[in-house]
Amino acid sequence: MTSVTLVDNAAPLTADVVVVATVSTAAGVALADGAAAVDAALGGGLLAALRAVEATGRADEAVKIPTLGNGPVPLVVAAGLGPGQPGTLDPEAVRRAVGTALRGLQAAGRVAVAIGAGTDPELVAACCEGALLGAYRFTRYKTAGRASGLRRIDIAVSEPAQAAAKAAVRRSKIIAEAVNNTRDLVNTPANILNPVSFAEYAREQGVAAGLEVEVLDERALKRGRFGGILAVGGGSQTPPRLVRLSYTPARPRARAALVGKGITFDTGGLDLKTSGMGDMKSDMAGAAAVIESVIAAARLKLPIAVTATVPMAENAVSGSAYRPSDIITMHDGRTVEIDNTDAEGRLILADAILRACEDSPDCLIDTATLTGGQVVALGSGTSGVMGTDDFRDRVVAAGTAAGESLWPMPLLPRLRTVLDSPVADIVNLPKDRSASMLVAGTFLKDFVPEGLDWVHIDIAGPAFLKTASGYNGEGGTGVIVRTIVASLAELAAN
Repeated sequence: MTSVTLVDNAAPLTADVVVVATVSTAAGVALADGAAAVDAALGGGLLAALRAVEATGRADEAVKIPTLGNGPVPLVVAAGLGPGQPGTLDPEAVRRAVGTALRGLQAAGRVAVAIGAGTDPELVAACCEGALLGAYRFTRYKTAGRASGLRRIDIAVSEPAQAAAKAAVRRSKIIAEAVNNTRDLVNTPANILNPVSFAEYAREQGVAAGLEVEVLDERALKRGRFGGILAVGGGSQTPPRLVRLSYTPARPRARAALVGKGITFDTGGLDLKTSGMGDMKSDMAGAAAVIESVIAAARLKLPIAVTATVPMAENAVSGSAYRPSDIITMHDGRTVEIDNTDAEGRLILADAILRACEDSPDCLIDTATLTGGQVVALGSGTSGVMGTDDFRDRVVAAGTAAGESLWPMPLLPRLRTVLDSPVADIVNLPKDRSASMLVAGTFLKDFVPEGLDWVHIDIAGPAFLKTASGYNGEGGTGVIVRTIVASLAELAAN
């Protein structure tokens, strides 16, 4: 396990690699705050070396400068922050820069990060998270894996003993571990991670974290009339599950409900997908995020009660698969006409939302890789956020401050009419496919009690990337964990 240590930035560096930051200015590349001691140890020649190799300081740039025995460390990595001034450091830019640097290192056992003077807790946290996230590798199924050899991260600060900086490191380690565990789950293929094994993982991790755990199997789901979960999971040889993980501190200041979509693989059902099916092991990213978020909340001892309600199913094709034109009965007795079996996520989410709201929470956050419309509207870097306006904006603000990219989207009342069905209470997908992200959010809204603070976060694009960037490699990103944990902390504080 990688350790994180605060070290005195005035002391001599002893590491395999030291990471500094650069910025791009009108005059060319410049060293950002924190690099002065490293530059001095190299005889003041670091900037000249960077200019010689045509470094620019742009974001996502990582330039390696071997010291050839002329410094206290064998290698310096200069990570670009993008346009700016050397003394003005944005925490997310630092997080990305450190992550980019660590993604490019394989053999280093000890890395020092010298970015930003002082002990600003936000910058300390950014350095810590960036390093731990950038060092992530998914090599579990490689017989000769290339796992990161990183054993220790040193963060250079002016006052290593300062309590705020130590607290920032502790919090960041918990959050980074939650994100990386989410990545592991998303990257695991569906022949290994199915509803039963996923539920068992949640049970084991929940018990280890001291949570109250409940797992409903297919028989319990039938008794509870969870028609959406049962219909979607009916075509698979592996039956569906509904998992509940609850964290309750002694004196909670609020009660939050989390719901995450757990489709362990999505063929599209009888409306078979015609492209992109290979990425559908990631269709449980929302479930993974809420499981790891409630565990993180417990480890952080946040003074807020949190219950995650997680539906898990595989949308497979067989003789028992549900069909277009079927009518299913949800947990609350309402009926849904099935127009398209590939609009399955909203069905299992709706059942889970209904169950979560039986606990009378103060607020509800649900998240899912729900629609291609999210990718069309916002691309692979930004999650779409819908819900009650004030609460939506609070979650967006908390997530943005935590370094994730979110954009508030409207739920227009007129969109509800397109979900009217002539044969049931509601249809899962209208014939008109326009505004599909918003229509999916509108469908979910129908199952949320009036007056409850609620937000739906569509992470279809950001959850699984094809191109590495910043602290994210290819594959699962663990997106929205940081937003959820930050939102829970904000709710507990206010």
